[in-house]
Amino acid sequence: MTMKISPLAGKPAPPELLVNVAKLVTAYYSQVPDPANPLQRVAFGTSGHRGSAFESTFNEAHVLAISQAICHYRKRRGIDGPIFIGIDTHALSEPAFVSALEVLAANGAEVMMAAGGEYTPTPAISHAILNYNNGRKTGLADGIVITPSHNPPGDGGFKYNPPNGGPADTDVTGWIEKQANDLLGNGLKGVRRMPFEKALHAPTTHTHDFLNSYVNDLGNVIDMDAIRGARVRMGVDPLGGAGGHYWPAIADRYKLDLTIVNRQVDPTFRFMTVDWDGQIRMDPSSAYAMQGLISLKDQFDIAFACDTDHDRHGIVTRSAGLLPPNHYLSVAIDYLFQHRPEWRKDAAVGKTVVSSQMIDRVSARLKRRLYEVPVGFKWFAEGLQD
Repeated sequence: MTMKISPLAGKPAPPELLVNVAKLVTAYYSQVPDPANPLQRVAFGTSGHRGSAFESTFNEAHVLAISQAICHYRKRRGIDGPIFIGIDTHALSEPAFVSALEVLAANGAEVMMAAGGEYTPTPAISHAILNYNNGRKTGLADGIVITPSHNPPGDGGFKYNPPNGGPADTDVTGWIEKQANDLLGNGLKGVRRMPFEKALHAPTTHTHDFLNSYVNDLGNVIDMDAIRGARVRMGVDPLGGAGGHYWPAIADRYKLDLTIVNRQVDPTFRFMTVDWDGQIRMDPSSAYAMQGLISLKDQFDIAFACDTDHDRHGIVTRSAGLLPPNHYLSVAIDYLFQHRPEWRKDAAVGKTVVSSQMIDRVSARLKRRLYEVPVGFKWFAEGLQD
């Protein structure tokens, strides 16, 4: 079956395609999902619950129910450390944060949020969880990321990260999903919440410097001296996402030749070029969505973009334009397994079932076991932590 490519694909987003943010946020608060309609119930996909307020699939009721269900899960599992929470730049992320904090604070959870309502990329949340839990056996931290990832501007999303820092596995999300739907079906009876202003100033609500703790630690895992010494000219397009303000901090901290080509943050994402199907989608793996950066490819040695919560990337090179992700992964695997002498001899190469068979061949050449999993980063989280 061939995909039908929209005539708008790869072109700047026309005004009629832009989401009406005022109507969207109003729908978040005013539309009530019908628990009897399966499409309007809480449903965790590969990574969290996603939907649109206009379709009654991501509304205040969903977020209140999921937040309370997470509080129940934490109590059941004895997770009583702080819960790190962050949001991306989608229009529904801000109201969803308000709803979540009202519930978390009313349940007495120690919440760690970015100061001044700063946007927080998913990797910075994971980093904060792992840093806090390092060396601890009890009082473990977990997290919530409010993002629909690269989905269109009208969507909202809500992810739970357990103490391993990665997206929650299906046994966890299945339990949270059932609890949340029970609360929805019960008219939200059993949901504890307090007014936002009170929640914001509760003794359990704290701020955390996600940006500096993440940026300062990057030098421990990436050879910044080598990058700086090679004088690589880099360009980056954050695609209006949560990491926009991280890139200048990284460039400044490590003195890199890195240019941010687009600093705009706009919940309509009007600066995007339209994806293959006529939707605005901040997908760095799509050549249609990446036209803005591809057109600048000759200005840099290498350029890259991230999706809205900054846990996916696309790489643009002078020679190839948008690099196929599997090409990059194959080269990275080949290099890393030959240049990491401290890695265990039995460490496997991880890939998802939809990744290229080139990875199978590289693994065979390296004489490494292949560890193949379904789609979703959650399948790697436990192993990576180990």
